[in-house]
Amino acid sequence: MKFVPLTLATAAAVGLAASASAQTFGIGSTKAGAVSQITATISKAVSEHAPGVQMRKQTMGGTQQYIPVVNAGELGFGISNISQYHMAKQGIMLSKGKKHKNLRIITTMMKFTVSPVVSLKSGITRVSQMKGKHVASGFKGAPLFVNITSGALATDNLTMKDVKNVPQVGLVQHWRAFMAGKIDMAIAAAGSGFVKQMNAKIKGGIRHISFDKSPAALKRMQKWFPRSEWAVIQPAKGLTGVIEPTNFVSYDFLLWTHKGLSNDVAYKVAKVMHQQEKQLKEGGPLWRSYRANKRMAKDQGYAYHPGAVKYYKEVGLWSR
Repeated sequence: MKFVPLTLATAAAVGLAASASAQTFGIGSTKAGAVSQITATISKAVSEHAPGVQMRKQTMGGTQQYIPVVNAGELGFGISNISQYHMAKQGIMLSKGKKHKNLRIITTMMKFTVSPVVSLKSGITRVSQMKGKHVASGFKGAPLFVNITSGALATDNLTMKDVKNVPQVGLVQHWRAFMAGKIDMAIAAAGSGFVKQMNAKIKGGIRHISFDKSPAALKRMQKWFPRSEWAVIQPAKGLTGVIEPTNFVSYDFLLWTHKGLSNDVAYKVAKVMHQQEKQLKEGGPLWRSYRANKRMAKDQGYAYHPGAVKYYKEVGLWSR
């Protein structure tokens, strides 16, 4: 009977050895919100399916805080929208004066679609009607939303001087301020959980309002929020507040690393992101637009990590 505990001990030793030999990489994240949800999903999938690789969330104050840390090779991975990535690579706007030349893309993930949300009782149906209304400003904890809010107003030729500024620290705080009636507009993603909360909390419900679809309006948005696009969202089950075809601003979300990451690890992470689409989509509605075979290797005008490129070429996803 002595062979049983010996076998168990051997198995335990093998497990510990495998765990000890695995490399652990951090992925920059926020404490809450979309970034936190996405990084949790990626970390779980990579840790479960990439041999010898463990990924752990590393919570920081925001994307602008972990961009330079990844660029320096002190953190393995980060995620962001294409706009912030573009700013970082070019050294403009939120990354003014500092080009983060070492960043490399692993994969293009989902698309985000956002637009202003207002109460139905307000009667507001277009951005120009926000003139003189209370609008969130400041966003020290989420500086990108200064750009998105300013861009939203600019689509109808308004500026922050045309509205009553109500300082907010972060994204979640401004959603709560909207539900409390302290501001008249919030910026939110189609189908997000907070939009459902807003609709339940605010008497009479809420609606997304549509942006002007003209090329000129898009240029005004892109001045504040580069690399963004228009996307008309149709009413559908689960899309609370989309009560008619509504023009949202749309942008890609990326998973990226630094040029010093080994080709082997980049290859394995890209493989997981491709092969585990089902598991990733189980991470929640934020993943609903994720298309592993169609979007992963999308040409963003910036270099992908060579390890990821190797995988995409092997499976026929790389066409350039």
